[in-house]
Amino acid sequence: MSLNFYTNMVSRASRRLAAGICIAGMLLIGFGFLIWVLRELFAMLFSVVFVIIGVGCIMTAIRIFWAQHKLEKYSRDDTEGYRDNVRIHIEEHCEQ
Repeated sequence: MSLNFYTNMVSRASRRLAAGICIAGMLLIGFGFLIWVLRELFAMLFSVVFVIIGVGCIMTAIRIFWAQHKLEKYSRDDTEGYRDNVRIHIEEHCEQ
């Protein structure tokens, strides 16, 4: 069983990291296409590099979001069926 406080803290941190990587990827793609418009040879080479790095950043962000979704799904399923440190004690009274 995972601790809810720890999972929540990791959840927020990983979502912010994934969002930052996704924004960085989109900015890199935008800069790449902006340089592509300039049509100079060195600009085209740098634009290809920016687009490739931007796509890689977005793919990494998607993987982090997907892994976080699976972690949250696992932690929800883990706590529904039972409770820790709870014992059921049944006393039988026999009256004769």
